[in-house]
Amino acid sequence: MIARLKGVVREQGETHILLDVNGVTYEVFMPPSILRSLPERMSEDGQVEVITFHYQQLEVGRGIPVLIGFLNEIEREFFGRFISVSGVGPKAALKALTQPIPVIAQAIDEGDLSLLRSLPGIGEQRAKEIVAKLQGKVGKYALMRTDEAALSGAESERPTMELEDEAVTVLVQLEYKKVDAKQMVRAALERNPKVNTVEELLNEVYRQKRIATEPGTPPTGGVGEAGRPLRPAFRVHHDGGRSRSAERRSRRLTQPA
Repeated sequence: MIARLKGVVREQGETHILLDVNGVTYEVFMPPSILRSLPERMSEDGQVEVITFHYQQLEVGRGIPVLIGFLNEIEREFFGRFISVSGVGPKAALKALTQPIPVIAQAIDEGDLSLLRSLPGIGEQRAKEIVAKLQGKVGKYALMRTDEAALSGAESERPTMELEDEAVTVLVQLEYKKVDAKQMVRAALERNPKVNTVEELLNEVYRQKRIATEPGTPPTGGVGEAGRPLRPAFRVHHDGGRSRSAERRSRRLTQPA
């Protein structure tokens, strides 16, 4: 099975590229959102490396091998999650991913049926099935930035320290600064110390980030960017159980006329 290809892009169409690998040219299909970012990832001589997903497209009496290309492992991993939904096959997913993966992942996590319905070939019922299957499981993909890097796939239960290190590594690969990534992960662990996998921990980071950016979030009593509690906007001073203004009024009443 073909897992990766590195070669020169000889032609770029609306749905695919022709990739010349040492004189052998492969037709590689790509989701529209990923194909749009391809020129930024190509070298000056037109070379690019793609991570591939391989499947057989069944037609009458035969199966046609099809290669779908991605620019990193995390995109391919999300694609695998997306096609795990009943009724969403590789061909349908290939057409549907017209929006950037983090946008789609956020819509799934928030249950945004309107955005999901806007994807080609995804109607009302299919959008509901996607949310039912994947909501709460795709938070880490919503953390992706424009030039995110590779992400390792399989995750199992690990000690907290190892979980923290792996989650920080993923966030750094997603182009967060290491110091910020550590603060985000530690805050997520404090918020939910029962997480058992890197995926659960990254989902918690995403939920925390979403809450912090929601409009109308009060600026007091929360956690600052450096992980420290925010100070209240003002303080009430007490002196011996009586406020200072009350003491001043008392002095004025007792002063001789």
